[in-house]
Amino acid sequence: MLRLPFADERDLSAALEAVLKARQGHGVVALPTETFYGLAVPPDDPVAVARVFTLKGRPAEKALPVVAASVEQLGPLVVFPEAWRGRLQAVWPAPFTVVLPSRTGLAGGGNMAVRVPAHPLLRALLASVGPLTATSANRSGGPPLSRPRDVARLLGAGLALLLDGGDAPGGLPSTVVDLTGEQPRLLRQGAWQVPSEWGVRMA
Repeated sequence: MLRLPFADERDLSAALEAVLKARQGHGVVALPTETFYGLAVPPDDPVAVARVFTLKGRPAEKALPVVAASVEQLGPLVVFPEAWRGRLQAVWPAPFTVVLPSRTGLAGGGNMAVRVPAHPLLRALLASVGPLTATSANRSGGPPLSRPRDVARLLGAGLALLLDGGDAPGGLPSTVVDLTGEQPRLLRQGAWQVPSEWGVRMA
């Protein structure tokens, strides 16, 4: 496992080169988000996606969430309800994940959970490499990890690259809302508060 710093803009060039190299070998990358560390692979790489499922011990029916630099970058992957596109563009970047119909069936499911993360350096990386999965860096059912040393200890044998941004903020995970039905449903209350006027009901 290669370990590189990922704390400011000076680290971006080397990180980008290493992520692209990991992609060539279908390798799994661990990187910081605005909440916890995540496991990142291209959602259109079935070999790498399968490695994430194996590394986590994640049930096959649970699709992997995806992060991107912008709503526009997510356009080829998911279908945005027109009534929601403007709202999402207004609130993102934020620790706020929405479940939308997938255009592709990538990352293990017919729907896809997506967000634009509130982590500027991660967004800069995504702007160059494209959308990546961002499932929490942990064993399935275990607590999410905020410290890179814990990620290395628990998952390092299965990683091609660890981008070390220091300790992630931790706290609450991202809020998750399902927008695939007629009525938006709150699947998880997390770090971002959904406005009451949105009419989101509890799942």
